[in-house]
Amino acid sequence: MLATLFASVTFALAVSGCGSTLLPEDPSAIESWMELYDVPGASIAVIKDFKIDYVEAYGVKSRTTGEPVTKETLFQAASLTKGVAATAVLNLVQEGTVSLDQEINTYLTSWQLPRNSYQDNEKVTLRRLLSHTAGTTVSGFRGYRYNESLPTLIQILNGEPPANSQRIVVERVPGTQFQYSGGGYLVMEQSIRDVTGQSFPDFMWERVLQPVGMMSSTYEQPLPEILREQAASGYYADGVAVPFGHHIYKEIAAGGLWTTPTDLARFLIEVQLSLRGESNRVLSTENAELLLTEVKRDYSLGFNLWTHKRQPYFGHRGANDGFRCKMVAHRTLGYGVVILTNSDNGNLLSDAVVSLIGKREGWPGY
Repeated sequence: MLATLFASVTFALAVSGCGSTLLPEDPSAIESWMELYDVPGASIAVIKDFKIDYVEAYGVKSRTTGEPVTKETLFQAASLTKGVAATAVLNLVQEGTVSLDQEINTYLTSWQLPRNSYQDNEKVTLRRLLSHTAGTTVSGFRGYRYNESLPTLIQILNGEPPANSQRIVVERVPGTQFQYSGGGYLVMEQSIRDVTGQSFPDFMWERVLQPVGMMSSTYEQPLPEILREQAASGYYADGVAVPFGHHIYKEIAAGGLWTTPTDLARFLIEVQLSLRGESNRVLSTENAELLLTEVKRDYSLGFNLWTHKRQPYFGHRGANDGFRCKMVAHRTLGYGVVILTNSDNGNLLSDAVVSLIGKREGWPGY
């Protein structure tokens, strides 16, 4: 009995990341963890044997209306956006249109990344922008309310009103350090727009979303009016609703994807199958390996890399105001999970869910 209790408490502390939490009434139930962490809604997709095994929806997408979360409810994917965007860029590299190691200003025609002494001997490239090693500034973005003026991408890059973030510049020697930079992804976004002549949402639809079958996903910001009824409303950690339900993220490549767990699971499966040489709808095996090759500090091109009990995983966390999310996929064994929530408390829930799903599904090490 004492051993069981100790194991339960250890599990609770592990998933919460602190030493003072209480166990929920039923530690094996996702609803119990949602109640403990005050998360209104969540949606989860589980991958098994390189297929979507099941999708579950919990709670409400709006506490005001009481509408339940469904499998079709849209959530902001926040920084999970980056891995999907990096995959599209590698598709462009694969066809020979751009190079990962060419100086980025050779691709930028409507705007230029300011040069300074940090770039005297090292250059900013797509590889470095996608791996957060370009030395660029601005880690993340606040987004915009529906009653605020929206900036253009160039205004954001320059830090000019109505942008609410600082100018994006190089503040370290490129290639020398890992420094998380959503701003670097916007430099990449502008280069892709200049090279292809497409809007970034159209580019992403053509290169990844449509080929993979992510038919419920969009990079359009603001979210098209026809889709707003499907969107979850976000909540701060204290339970207060995000004004107007969610923020608009004009920083599209860094955190602008709206999606479902089902669509993101399809994306992860495509990467897994590409690594095995069993699908090439977006990337060849060689380029899928490149996508998940570490550049610095356990980060590749748009993905975190790690091992759990000697098992290799890739994935990412995401955080926009009122939304927290996580995706995890095994590199070789064909399983994984996507968790999307509409609360700033969602990181705690996501960690708990990964442990619960891992134990439930018998993942090695769980």
